[in-house]
Amino acid sequence: MENHIFNNSHILAWLQYYADNMHIDLERVRLLDITRKNKNLIPMVESHHAVLVFTEAGHPDIFYRMWNAGLGDCEVWYNEGSDPVGPILHSPVREMINRGINASAAMLILNPNARSTYKIGMRNSDFIRGTVRYVGSEIRAVILNKMHLGSQDTVCIISGASIAVESAMVAPEGTVIAVEYSQQDRRTVEENAEKFGLNNITVIDKVSEETMKGLPIPSLTFLVASASMEQEIECLRKLNPQMEIVIYTLDFRCAASLPELLEKYGFRETEVIQISVSKLNPGKNTFDTEPAPWIVSGTP
Repeated sequence: MENHIFNNSHILAWLQYYADNMHIDLERVRLLDITRKNKNLIPMVESHHAVLVFTEAGHPDIFYRMWNAGLGDCEVWYNEGSDPVGPILHSPVREMINRGINASAAMLILNPNARSTYKIGMRNSDFIRGTVRYVGSEIRAVILNKMHLGSQDTVCIISGASIAVESAMVAPEGTVIAVEYSQQDRRTVEENAEKFGLNNITVIDKVSEETMKGLPIPSLTFLVASASMEQEIECLRKLNPQMEIVIYTLDFRCAASLPELLEKYGFRETEVIQISVSKLNPGKNTFDTEPAPWIVSGTP
């Protein structure tokens, strides 16, 4: 297979190979070509019972990373070689952690414990802590709801590490540009991307014409309000005048001033909401109130 590119003929041949060699309903099989850029294997396997994965030689730790993500019980069906011929083999992921991929081929991964949908609002304990102080999962769920992400969207996330990670899962065929000004925070985002097997996150250190050059143009930006916010908005609006925006702030005065600021940069429709979350403290028989942020969204 030249250049490790799987065209329609290759895909059909591999589908026929697995149909001939095992009992499986092809209607339930999801196709994933990880030879293409920004494709996320682990989230796809987590959420589908059967994934036919097209891959090139290499990936020495692919099965270890799947096992480390809790997918050790998945069954991998494969053959030896680059063509859909010969005997079919199968092993659980937990028995393949010391293996890599030695040829361009397709492997069928069956996950008996797959969940049917992605669950918005991951628990904070799921993330690698690092240097980042994460927003509460309930608040993150509301933010993601306001972002209205599509599966192929390009989104810029500024100082929102956990939002960037979840956005990469919500938009598996899109691109997340994560902007973190702190080197330690950038490393935390990268560690989370590695943990969850996310290949569609690009981490940069600031918003500027230089750092954004060569990257996909965002259709949406989420940012945490800061002193550099206006410069960030101005730069991103030049890239895409139709870009939408969602802003997080704990400062009431900042929230009150944002509609006027957004109007200045061409956002005609704005919405301001406040989110309040209280959780029962069983030991004290009281409710503990978490910080109540304002979420401001704008559309051109």
